[in-house]
Amino acid sequence: MRYQKIPNTLFVKNRSKISKELESGAMAILCSNEVLPTNADGHMNFKQNSDLFYLTGIDQEDTYLILQPHHPIEDNREILFIRETNDHLKVWEGEKLTKDQARDISGIQKVLWSHQFESYLERASSEVEVFYFNANEHDGRNTAFVSKTDQLNKEIQEKYPLHSVKRLAPILTKHRAIKEPEEIESLKKALEVTKRGFLRLADKLKPGMMEFELEAHLTHEFLMNRSRGHAFPPIMASGKNACVLHYITNNEECKEGDLILMDFGAEYANYNADITRCLPVNGTFSPRQKEVYQAALNVFHFAKERIVKGNTMTELRKSTAQKMEEELINLGLLNKEQIAEQDPNSPLYRKYFPHGVSHYLGLDVHDVGPKYATFEPGMVFTCEPGIYIQDEGIGIRLENDILITEEGNIDLCADIPLEITEIEDLMRQQA
Repeated sequence: MRYQKIPNTLFVKNRSKISKELESGAMAILCSNEVLPTNADGHMNFKQNSDLFYLTGIDQEDTYLILQPHHPIEDNREILFIRETNDHLKVWEGEKLTKDQARDISGIQKVLWSHQFESYLERASSEVEVFYFNANEHDGRNTAFVSKTDQLNKEIQEKYPLHSVKRLAPILTKHRAIKEPEEIESLKKALEVTKRGFLRLADKLKPGMMEFELEAHLTHEFLMNRSRGHAFPPIMASGKNACVLHYITNNEECKEGDLILMDFGAEYANYNADITRCLPVNGTFSPRQKEVYQAALNVFHFAKERIVKGNTMTELRKSTAQKMEEELINLGLLNKEQIAEQDPNSPLYRKYFPHGVSHYLGLDVHDVGPKYATFEPGMVFTCEPGIYIQDEGIGIRLENDILITEEGNIDLCADIPLEITEIEDLMRQQA
């Protein structure tokens, strides 16, 4: 792994929180993601199952975890199964984790080989009353894709049809939403790398550059700083491309007089940064660009003040929508009469601000978390209002990552230039 080791105290705490919520006679089972194939004999880069990583810190394929907190034998309450290295693997892929390394990373003392998982389950199943199965229950998931977790759940149910089954996702979702200090440190490291990338982009940007050149600078900066790369496909959207919310083609020229919207973030130790900045390609905002940017900034500050303990996502979206309407009126894009007569189920501001203002952030970019929960300290959210005016070829989105505290919140991106004067000063310094 490229990233520096995370203290295993994190994973010990995480397992303890989950285990306390499992009923008597229960066994929770989780497995790693697969290495997915491409064409011929190729394969994609491995990405660990976020839930398994949250509980073990193991960043390797062919891994299983069993939690049986009420087992009478203490050693059997937590069991980790990892892939055994053989001579073939040593030659072609290198050595996998040893048992001692896995113990050190996870804090789990009983470590077996993955090929022992099925036989162990057969022996232990007679003492189990209920299986807790893991599953991806994110509301934006790809429901057509059958994961290794889905396959494992199906196989176990078919083999042990008389056992009760419960969902692990609601328990994990609740606890993953509240970040531990070690998780906040990983997020901060991801943002440190992201900031370096942004400053490099501001330094390199000039009329005539291609969007993919900026992406290349960003990739290089990330990899040079212990990140394994992008948290998600980066958006380098200049001119009219900024009005396409998920523009990732990054194949056009950055032209004099245009803005470029850059939505990106580094991954570090499986934790993800997610920021958006808009830069004038020539270093100076035009009067209209400045006007729209300031309007988006006003909404950003309004929303950020409301990402605090006690609020909810529903209320945040509702109040932010009203603030956005005010700013769109000031920009001459809407008027009060139109808003008074609009269909409340299809508000007019959605033409210019069609996406959400915030989402959970953590091990997944759109991290899991209770959808209607009251905001609590330890939760991390993005704050990302945007204004997109297709007729003018202007798209502006501003995004920072916000940690909720007992006293209010902490903007984890506060040292990354955002205000108009900061951006223009930065561009002049880099010229």
